[in-house]
Amino acid sequence: MTVTRDVRVAGPPPGPAPQPPELIFDDFYHAHFRGLVVQLTAYTGDLGQAQDLVQEAFCRAYVRWDRVAGYEDPLAWVRKVAWNLGHHRWRRLRTAERFLRRQRETHVAGPTPDRVALDQALAQLPPKQRRAVVLHYLADLTVAEIAAQEQVAEGTVKSWLHRGRTTLATHLRETTEEVRDA
Repeated sequence: MTVTRDVRVAGPPPGPAPQPPELIFDDFYHAHFRGLVVQLTAYTGDLGQAQDLVQEAFCRAYVRWDRVAGYEDPLAWVRKVAWNLGHHRWRRLRTAERFLRRQRETHVAGPTPDRVALDQALAQLPPKQRRAVVLHYLADLTVAEIAAQEQVAEGTVKSWLHRGRTTLATHLRETTEEVRDA
């Protein structure tokens, strides 16, 4: 038979393990914000972006502070969140950049002096004549098609076209003479 003796050292009986001091968010934030910003600045190359990322990571930690404060290393959690945010932002920017590169930019030359002169001459025609000229010469409609659209006789359309061409010729001749004089 084995006999054991209870040997106690003088002092109070052992109690529960001492609790670590409570981690206060404000103290945690002030102690680690700058260091994380330096790390993220080196990663992103942009101080403003790094500050935004670290601030967002701390905001997410604050929302879950009861749980995050209980982690063995809360700073590691905040750092990981900030780095993940930076990585995701970089991926979004890269995707947007690829999209923009695929978009072909077409450069259209400005209007030529002839086009400007034609537009100015067309603007001086009465509306019915202008409409007939545009529909016939730019939209390639026949006289019969214009007459049907405008609900007038074909002779009326022919007269609008004749008067419109005559007026245009006069205005365009004046414009080309002004250009030659200059």
